[in-house]
Amino acid sequence: MAGVRVLVSGASVAGPATALWLDRYGAEVTVVEKAPELRTGGFAVDFRGSVHRKVLRAMGIWEEVHARQTAMGRQSVVDDSGTVLVDLPAAFMSGDVEIFRGDLARIMYERTHRRVRYVFGDSIATLREDEAGVDVTFDRAPSARYDLVVGADGLHSHTRGLVLGDEERFLRFGGYYVAGFGVPNHLGLDRTARMYSEPGRTVLLSNYDGDPERGGAALVFASEPLAYDRHDVAAQKRVLLERFAGMGWETPKVLKALESADDLYFDALSQCHVDRLSRGRVVLVGDAGYGATMGGMGTGTALVCAYVLAGELATADGDHTSAFAAYEAAVTRFARGCQKTAGNAGPFFAPPTEAKIRSRDRMYRLLSSRPVAGVFRHLTLRAAQNLRLKDYEGAEADVAPGAPA
Repeated sequence: MAGVRVLVSGASVAGPATALWLDRYGAEVTVVEKAPELRTGGFAVDFRGSVHRKVLRAMGIWEEVHARQTAMGRQSVVDDSGTVLVDLPAAFMSGDVEIFRGDLARIMYERTHRRVRYVFGDSIATLREDEAGVDVTFDRAPSARYDLVVGADGLHSHTRGLVLGDEERFLRFGGYYVAGFGVPNHLGLDRTARMYSEPGRTVLLSNYDGDPERGGAALVFASEPLAYDRHDVAAQKRVLLERFAGMGWETPKVLKALESADDLYFDALSQCHVDRLSRGRVVLVGDAGYGATMGGMGTGTALVCAYVLAGELATADGDHTSAFAAYEAAVTRFARGCQKTAGNAGPFFAPPTEAKIRSRDRMYRLLSSRPVAGVFRHLTLRAAQNLRLKDYEGAEADVAPGAPA
């Protein structure tokens, strides 16, 4: 792919992963990211099974991911008084290995930034394609011409909107919202979590990094679709304060911390369903094409699909027409299968009635038993491993001696 100029939109996970592979195959890659710098923190993301492991090894980051893993322990469901009702084993929520999204992005950025050009604080404004390439204008930078454009800018992909239309056509609302932000670790948690539920709403407090002062809160609640500005943090905080008012356990302390939180994440539980992953010289990878807000193994799927996309482009010597068709044929079933695992994420975290909360907790007890936990792991791995990866030329494994098995 020497001399092929590729613009990648998005520098979270799918973007740097795609950039890593395209750079390895010789393409000239630029990554544009609307945030002013590489984003840190974020939720913890996990990897499961042999397909994820093969891609991480081939990327050469398997050992680093293990070195920076959360080492998260058991997570517990509690009642209003904080009494533990049931414990869930670490692998249930954290997979084979778990890492903060920001740490994963940093690893990939460090592997690529000397050869890949990163442009922060900017975004694609327009795309104009002809037979020979794509003319791109930006909000800030001068216009430029590229051979290919990769939309790796998440569930609310601006690139997807430019080529396929408004997101309302593709995002399916799941009946729930989720929020996350940092809080003081007033429970003294050490790589463990506590979850408390009332009908239609749940508060989860956690400590993922062993810092005795720092914790995290995740709030999930059932709702009709809400009209709000995705960029209006104050409005999002008002929604949360209203929806969680009067809730028991540690919720008043969580809401107090919310008032001063400067790292709020807030979004609907949604899934992206597009009819196609490419149009012309523009292709989607990661959540932009097949995302789910949570529970759909989106990070592992993004890394796997970036591997396939770049591998098909290299195999086709940069011929996007055949490569994009091969990419879509290879990953669609796999990505949709992973996405299906997120279908019950809302009711899983925040059942709508007391009876269903009790039923969920009984299921948790079963899942914490070794035989049933094994069955659950098998079902999860079936989706994560439902793809026969090609061994693309030039994608040789890069594993240091003594790396984790």
